[in-house]
Amino acid sequence: MRTFQVTTTVTEYASDAELTADDRDLLNAARAIARDAWAPYSQFYVGAALRLANGEIVTGNNQENVAYPSGLCAERVAIYSAGALHPDVPVLTIAVSCRSGLFEVNKPMSPCGACRQAMAEYETRWNQPIRVILAGEQGAVQVVNSIRDLLPLMFEAGELRKDR
Repeated sequence: MRTFQVTTTVTEYASDAELTADDRDLLNAARAIARDAWAPYSQFYVGAALRLANGEIVTGNNQENVAYPSGLCAERVAIYSAGALHPDVPVLTIAVSCRSGLFEVNKPMSPCGACRQAMAEYETRWNQPIRVILAGEQGAVQVVNSIRDLLPLMFEAGELRKDR
């Protein structure tokens, strides 16, 4: 038997005012696109904005469906859009923000497991970390320097090979 420890480093800022101008702009893009999310059932609106290596910003928001599993989270809408529109350009940073029609979201919310795995695929594909900025409508902002900080034991393509 072997026991090992997995650690994650998260940098937390008191508010978005402490972020760099570029990170604040990306977070503002995520907050703006969250307002246009289609979330009539949960009333939980999520926006994601990606900064690509070429400077482009790609956004996405959650899209609910009355058949709940048919909906898609903001993070996957954004990252799949980036993959379709800019297939040869790595993702550098993703900002995710959420709000609710039922209560005030005053803390960061972390992506679901499916979104973490989808983002991990792009981090592995480009062999470089993707920074993640997480925020609510206001309050603290959390930043991690890699998807591995959110999904430390992530499933990777190499796991599918017999010769690994």
